[in-house]
Amino acid sequence: MRVLLVEDEREMVELMTVALGRQDILVDHVRTLELAKEACRNDIHDAVLLDRKLPDGDGLALIPFLREARAGIPVIVLSALGTPDHRIAGLDTGADDYLAKPFSVDELLARLRAVMRRPTRLEASSAKVAKLSFNLADRQAYIDSVPLDLTRRELLALEILVRRAGRTVARSALEEAVYGYVDEIASNTLDSHISRLRHKLAPAGVEIHAIRGLGYLLRAAP
Repeated sequence: MRVLLVEDEREMVELMTVALGRQDILVDHVRTLELAKEACRNDIHDAVLLDRKLPDGDGLALIPFLREARAGIPVIVLSALGTPDHRIAGLDTGADDYLAKPFSVDELLARLRAVMRRPTRLEASSAKVAKLSFNLADRQAYIDSVPLDLTRRELLALEILVRRAGRTVARSALEEAVYGYVDEIASNTLDSHISRLRHKLAPAGVEIHAIRGLGYLLRAAP
């Protein structure tokens, strides 16, 4: 699972990144509403964990944008504003859940599992292109029902390409999906991952095309 954490308190970011990382949940962090909007356009996150008191406004202002851009993505508000009125405002704005700070990480994990099980998520739990199928829930790729052996980076790259099959994925979006927002990236590293993916996907009847100056496109072979 990969989540976007919208939070400006450094201590909270560090705590959440470590705690969720222990559960094999990858955390990308931004600290403002504007950066969160940009991150959500990349369509690489399974859920959003959203603080309310952000440097450029109330985190609830992000929810209408999310509902328009990615209607089904789960949003859990994590806020020190925890009165019943605050919780009602968050839920009425469109949040899937609202957890008041301070909270137990175990409770957050349970709530995250709960929102990920909802029907709107299960309906879009897999994608298929030619003989390739990709289970978005457990992040496993298959060719004719046989599991495909991929590295973690290859799997992250394939996921965003499959999610946008038939559309060009910008190189910058792929790099953010594969390496996160803080990793340093060598100039040809992404190309190496894509090259290995091409080779492994050949039996599936799937091609990955480089779109000069833009990025990559995955589609069924003609």
